[in-house]
Amino acid sequence: MKILIIQMKMIGDVLTSSILFEAIRSRYPDAELHYLIYKHTLPVVENNPFIDKYIIFDPDVQKSAKGLIKMIHIVKEEKYDVVIDVYSKINSAAITMRSGASEKISFKKWYTKNAYSKRYRPATKSETPAGLAIENRMLLLKGLGKSFPKALKPKIYLTQEEKDKAKQLLMVNGIDLQQPLYMIGILGSSESKSYPKPYMAMLLNYIVAQTKAQLIINYIPSQKDTVLEILELCEEETRAQINLAVYGKNLREFMALTSYCNAIIGNEGGAVNMAKALSIPSFSIFSPQIFKADWNLYEDGLKNVGVHLNDYRPELFIEKDKKDLRKEAYQWYWIFKPDFIYPDLKLFLDRNK
Repeated sequence: MKILIIQMKMIGDVLTSSILFEAIRSRYPDAELHYLIYKHTLPVVENNPFIDKYIIFDPDVQKSAKGLIKMIHIVKEEKYDVVIDVYSKINSAAITMRSGASEKISFKKWYTKNAYSKRYRPATKSETPAGLAIENRMLLLKGLGKSFPKALKPKIYLTQEEKDKAKQLLMVNGIDLQQPLYMIGILGSSESKSYPKPYMAMLLNYIVAQTKAQLIINYIPSQKDTVLEILELCEEETRAQINLAVYGKNLREFMALTSYCNAIIGNEGGAVNMAKALSIPSFSIFSPQIFKADWNLYEDGLKNVGVHLNDYRPELFIEKDKKDLRKEAYQWYWIFKPDFIYPDLKLFLDRNK
């Protein structure tokens, strides 16, 4: 049996959907399993032993009509028996519909209903600690049978060479691996998903005051000016504990560096999902526009903790839909003051020094 899984989305989505490969391999050990993903998300699933081949969708090329047609031909020539479309958008539906596969599996959406042979409605309430993002992906495997688990945990596969290089980078730059070290997710994927700069500075001050820990920052060079704006708002004692020279120059290096940290703390997003896949404790701040239940993967209130304004001011979210949340997110971020977060953060820090 030859199976293609499509997930043309962001890093966290691609990592989370990779659980399907482990689940399928456990039941069909001889199946040939391929993954169609965006080019820039490949590092997060590199070396995954359950994936036989990657089909790379380059949005700079294939988002045009001509490029999409070319991708459809590439997929059709592979002669898949099953296509599982986790992405479930117009372009992935077009690829699936013309794939030639006898089984075409995805979620129920009105605008793609003719593209698939089996469709499933996503759950709205989680049944396991894994969370909805995990459970709804596993739901799609009902199209292959009934014996699959409800949940699996995503995993990242680093090589020993990658880990050794990261360790050397940390030590050369003066990081003491015998002392607490935190990776800070200082920025979200966009401004509307980033905790306000003054508040983030206050949290960094609090972390250092409580732990005297060493901090390294998850950022890319193009974000450095924004990072420096936040650090300028920090106390001098806090800045002294931050080592800006250590950062992941690519995704694989970031993951290897994170593997040596006591925890990751900061904005919810792909970096937190990667840390969880490395079994690194996480403390994540959710944007008000995100439904926490959708992405609070394996949060137990101990090793993995997520905080959302709704946890403290639930009355603000009564009868609010996603459109309302997106429109009002940033103004609500300013309501989400660090004072709300400090008690939960202190408990987390005490457990993960």
